[in-house]
Amino acid sequence: MPEASPPTRTLAEWLSHCERLHAQPIALGLDRVRTVADRLGIRFECPVVTVAGTNGKGSTCAMIESIALEAGWQTGVYTSPHLVHFEERCRIRGQIVAASDLIAHFEAVERARTQDDDPISLTYFEFTTLVFLRLLSTAGLDVVVLEVGLGGRLDAVNIVDADCAVITSVDIDHVEFLGPDRESIGREKAGIMRPGRPVVISDPAPPASVLAHAAEIGAEVWQSGRDFNISGDKQQWGWAGRGRRYSGLAYPALRGANQLVNAAGVLAVFGALRERLPIPAQAVRTGLARVELPGRFQIVPGQPTLVLDVAHNPHSVAALAENLDAMGFFPTTHAVFGAMADKDLGPMLTRIGPLIDRWYFTDLDTPRAESGVRLLSKWNALQMAGGGRRSAPAHAYGTPQAALDAAVAAADPADRIVVFGSFHTVGGVLRNGIPRLHAKHLGA
Repeated sequence: MPEASPPTRTLAEWLSHCERLHAQPIALGLDRVRTVADRLGIRFECPVVTVAGTNGKGSTCAMIESIALEAGWQTGVYTSPHLVHFEERCRIRGQIVAASDLIAHFEAVERARTQDDDPISLTYFEFTTLVFLRLLSTAGLDVVVLEVGLGGRLDAVNIVDADCAVITSVDIDHVEFLGPDRESIGREKAGIMRPGRPVVISDPAPPASVLAHAAEIGAEVWQSGRDFNISGDKQQWGWAGRGRRYSGLAYPALRGANQLVNAAGVLAVFGALRERLPIPAQAVRTGLARVELPGRFQIVPGQPTLVLDVAHNPHSVAALAENLDAMGFFPTTHAVFGAMADKDLGPMLTRIGPLIDRWYFTDLDTPRAESGVRLLSKWNALQMAGGGRRSAPAHAYGTPQAALDAAVAAADPADRIVVFGSFHTVGGVLRNGIPRLHAKHLGA
């Protein structure tokens, strides 16, 4: 009798397998992942846009995708991390991929990884990045957008040569891997550039290291404020770049003042790729108006109003604070907050603290997270040192959902609840769909 083929692993089983392969969750470097990619024969025949930066990467990817789809192009996007389901990391032709579509690619990566007597050890991110790259490279697409996971130069995504690189805002984060200051971090981000190919620098004040690396390798620079500019008023905005202008644009559907910086960079991407990926003006208008991305200053109407934001470092929390301040008056603002243990919590909590009236700190379902009790302790210490509002009561909870439930129970219908601090925090309240809040009515 022929030998029975081994049973096929489910997606959950593959992900569990990936988590056990490497001693460290993060191991920067391209040699291992490039060797496996070469064995897989991963090649892209269409333009590839690679996006690196501290904040704004996901929004930039979503806007490129939305505009390209409106222009009739077949798109593929790979981003990370996900909010609720692993499959959210990849969209093809605007749709999240199905788990069943990934299994064959997991199997192929595993075969390539173990094809000789010395299997190659891959991290979870490296293995799954190869899965998505193989899927995207075989999908018959017109344009592929890749979001860097961490840094740029040594990130697994960087095995693909970008036809256009994008550097979004650069700020302090992941200092243990990328360096202690913006110049060091910018140098790592700049590693996604390629000689003679365009790089869009959407950060209005980029580190000198980014510009220096572009000059050193001879990249074609599109720099915000020099090669493209924005203008506007409260109703509309305009963009002017090399040989192209857009006027009377509606503001992007993604909320927040920082999204205009991202949108400006996106239009520069299409300017840089106009020979291979022409985009009509109407696709720009419609694409920006229809773009969607959960968890980026996402306002959910209800009683109380719910704000979801994956802000998880001082720079993004500062942007969140500005956006919250621009929303207008709410009697009480409640904050559900969970964060990774390695984050610089002091500046984050100090910046947004004056806007928060009640805190609900939470555990998160990942070993990297700080516990809600420890977050509460750090908040209390910050208040004692004068860095917070002494009048803001705070408690700790076991899950983001439990923290949200407590906030809803304490809130009046006219209040506001903000959920932020990590993808895991926002994802924890989205597991059963977008919450529609209904607090007890006043006087009930």
